[in-house]
Amino acid sequence: MQKVEDIMAPIQSELVAFESYFKDSMKSDVALLDKVTQYIVKRKGKQMRPMFVFLTAKMLGEINQVTYDATTLVELLHTATLVHDDVVDDANERRGFFSVNALWKNKIAVLVGDYMLSRILLLSIEKENLELLKVVARAVREMSEGELLQIEKARDLNIDEEIYFEVIRKKTASLISTCCEAGAISVHANDHKEKMRKFGELIGLAFQIKDDIFDYGSGEHIGKPTGIDIREQKMTLPLIYVMNHSSPEIRKELMYIMKNEYDVSAKIKRVIQIVIEYGGIQYATQKMQSIAHEALEILVDFPDNDAKNALIGLVHYTMNREK
Repeated sequence: MQKVEDIMAPIQSELVAFESYFKDSMKSDVALLDKVTQYIVKRKGKQMRPMFVFLTAKMLGEINQVTYDATTLVELLHTATLVHDDVVDDANERRGFFSVNALWKNKIAVLVGDYMLSRILLLSIEKENLELLKVVARAVREMSEGELLQIEKARDLNIDEEIYFEVIRKKTASLISTCCEAGAISVHANDHKEKMRKFGELIGLAFQIKDDIFDYGSGEHIGKPTGIDIREQKMTLPLIYVMNHSSPEIRKELMYIMKNEYDVSAKIKRVIQIVIEYGGIQYATQKMQSIAHEALEILVDFPDNDAKNALIGLVHYTMNREK
């Protein structure tokens, strides 16, 4: 499998330059705010979203100032949602470090997230990037709708595959589709922005299904503990498939555990066992591969270059990653 470092190679210098650009975008005269944002920046992840913006832009044209603006807007949104999500989920950790709300409490975490959203508005207006603002604002709406739709449907555990895909399209895929569309807009490749938006959406769907599969411990080196989604009563694709393709007795047992015993370790293991036994993982894996293949088909028509090859590498990385 291609390493992330290899995929980053065509845009390595841009990613390095972006680091300081992103830090500057969050600067404030308020010392507390600066302290929190510096803590967040130091603990950033693999930079997947900036990679999608820069690689799309480089595949379709020349990276420029607007590309850096687009990447900053997307990363501000991503960071704001992570900070807010940790408050919503009452999470004390993020990527092995204390979350903002764990260190500074919920009130400050919510206000820091709000500050980042305000920076999106102000930077877009200052740079007159209104088309980018429109794309990012749509992502904010969709991510909020996706989260609320999931909460609404989780109450009665009545999620079929259609609703599941609607939730993850809004909640997860909308941000990656925004990255790819914004990258195209930044190099004036407007003829291709819808194609790239669709490409990003498909990758986002495949990415989420891979996360679902991790919850059942499939693979030798899983980077996250299993059963978290079950404990949180989340209806993932492997579970939805088995619910709809098993005997009434099995369905009844799963439903009972998910409603009443979702935090009992032995029962979580039982759900994992049933889902594996009845082909839930196999089905989800096939679905993920089919979606990823559809994404790769979109790239076929574009001229070959290093950025395109790196995007193809990102698709394969999404399917084969171990955490």
